[in-house]
Amino acid sequence: MRTLDPASLKALIEEATIDAYGEDEQLTGLFTRIEENLAVPFTTTVLGVEANVVGVDLTDDGRVVARCARGSVLQSIGILDLLLPEPAPDGSQWIEAYRYWVH
Repeated sequence: MRTLDPASLKALIEEATIDAYGEDEQLTGLFTRIEENLAVPFTTTVLGVEANVVGVDLTDDGRVVARCARGSVLQSIGILDLLLPEPAPDGSQWIEAYRYWVH
């Protein structure tokens, strides 16, 4: 996955959180950008098995997760633990911005 420089990541975070008050609203702003911009579905590998990322969710405990499907089996994987394919799907810069914000 390409790595944006800190200034670019900070600009994305600022764009997503411009009207946010507090950490919860910042999280919601970043999640919304990921949800609106990440090109799904795309194929990745989860525990050595090919799966399709079909969407993203924000959990009740404040985690952004990818909804992964293999046949009729669905599994949520933390978006920061998700292995992105090469080339990364459009919109993946928002995952990178979220990762930078979390750390």
